[in-house]
Parts: sequence; structure tokens; C-alpha cells
Amino acid sequence: MSLRRAACFSLLIATVLAPTARAGTIGREQDIVDLKLGQRVLVDDGTCPAGQVKEVRGAKMTEKGVSRTSSCVPRHGPKSK
Repeated sequence: MSLRRAACFSLLIATVLAPTARAGTIGREQDIVDLKLGQRVLVDDGTCPAGQVKEVRGAKMTEKGVSRTSSCVPRHGPKSK
């Protein structure tokens, strides 16, 4: 019975973490439709200096929904050997 419980628990963990594991860069901040609390989205719209990209975060809950904050963060490209 404990093997079944462990399998169900690992499936639950994988299901919860799957949406947060997806990392992508979008082109415009207006393309972010449903930003969740705590979610981070990278936006490459050219507003940040070279080598950086804008990170938009769901900061806090308000009466109108999730408020957003943004800042420029270092761009992490593919690792070189």
C-alpha cells in the first residue's frame, strides 16, 4: 500500500510543479493574459539594457486581481563549454 501512496504523492508533486517549470520569453508585456500570484514571466521587449531582460512578477492580490511589478534581470542564455 505504501508504494501506491508514494506513487500518488510523486504524481501530485509533478502536477503542481509542472506549470512553474516552464520558462519562456515572450515579446510583449500585453501578451501576458493570466498572471498568477508569484508567477514570473520574462519579456523581451527591448526596454532593458543589453544583456538583460524584463521580468514581470505577480506581486500581490488587489480587488482588481494580481498587481504586477517588473525589473530588469540578467539574461541567461545557453551555457557555453
